Amino acid sequence: MVTKTNSIYFRLIKLLILAAIVAGISYQLMKAAGNYVIGHYFVNSGYMDGRSEKRFQELQDYITENGLTTENTEGLDEWVKNHPFVELQIYKNDQLIYDSVFSGAGEDSSGLTFYEEEPFYTAAFADGEAAVFLYDFYVYRFYTYALFGALMISFLIFLLVVMLGIRKTMNYIRCLSREIGILEGGDLDYAITVKGKDELALLAEGLDHMRQSFRRQVEQEAQLSQANKRMITEMSHDLRTPLTALMIYTGILKGKKYRDEQQMQEYVDKIDKKAHQMKQLSDHIFEYALISSETAVELGKPESFQEAFFDLLSEASSYLEQSGFSVEMSMQRGTEMVRLHAEYVNRILDNLISNIEKYADPIAPVQITACPLKEYGCISFENQKRDGGPKAESTNIGLGNIKNMMRNMGGRCEVEEDEHRFKIRLLFRFYG
Repeated sequence: MVTKTNSIYFRLIKLLILAAIVAGISYQLMKAAGNYVIGHYFVNSGYMDGRSEKRFQELQDYITENGLTTENTEGLDEWVKNHPFVELQIYKNDQLIYDSVFSGAGEDSSGLTFYEEEPFYTAAFADGEAAVFLYDFYVYRFYTYALFGALMISFLIFLLVVMLGIRKTMNYIRCLSREIGILEGGDLDYAITVKGKDELALLAEGLDHMRQSFRRQVEQEAQLSQANKRMITEMSHDLRTPLTALMIYTGILKGKKYRDEQQMQEYVDKIDKKAHQMKQLSDHIFEYALISSETAVELGKPESFQEAFFDLLSEASSYLEQSGFSVEMSMQRGTEMVRLHAEYVNRILDNLISNIEKYADPIAPVQITACPLKEYGCISFENQKRDGGPKAESTNIGLGNIKNMMRNMGGRCEVEEDEHRFKIRLLFRFYG
């Protein structure tokens, strides 16, 4: 779960605020440093005084060369136009007669000079001398340059802080892009890197879960394919044996290579037995393919464990007794609820009874037990193996079918087997 403080948007806002603060502080520091350097070099060093004297000397030379009088304002305007960073005021008899910036020349300005703290110069005009106040604003261009430079550098610092702040996120995005490319190449064992608790980490976690799910699906398909291939191979071998016997016996009958009617009947009985054996194997194959193809089954309504199995186990016990087996059955009472697939339960019991008939020793009793456990209802079949009897199919398809059907119903199948005894436990999950 991505919280507000871990969100990429919240972190980006904090980063932008931090970058703005750093850039603002940098701007103020650079502005102050620039003003100090400019003031120290141009003002305190006496550079401006020397420049003002140079400009006055240029003005005096211009007045002398052009024979200007104090009333020739047009000539003074021309000189000021050619010196854009200069402001000029001319006083005669304490009266402002010329101002390059403000109007009002000719008014009485006694004691009200514009640059009261600035030194004045005495200029010699054609009609007499006049006081000149001259100020050169040349230095202010450097203040403008310093201000513009501080703004540009502060903007670059803002971008630098933002880029450094998102560098980790960008590196993580590039890492995810590279790892997705690895998955696209087919390497499903490569784990996606999960860093942090933001939206990217949530996305990476989802990608990794998808990778694991897809890998499990691929592994299950590979296992199923291998199991099917093994089943086909083993079943081909198991079918070949009775089929060969059928061909031998039918060849004998076809060629009438028997002594009498009784021997012929023996061969017919053997053919019938081998045919039933092949039919049983083919039924197992069909049942295995049917169950393996079902990904989900619809279970019935909940019913008590005792009611669900009492009649079924009683019928199984009676059938085995009629087949010559001794049965010991016990069932504990309980109110726990189970949900079953009726067809699956019937198939399972049919397979178990068929196996008991083929492989169990009829002398020893068959034990059928039903009891409720903590989370499951348990039904167990236990019998002693028949000495010298036929061997179980090498494919164990019937047992595999039982396990698949139990798994599809949400339960489990456990088998305990040794040289003399066989026990199978069916665990049905409780509901409610």
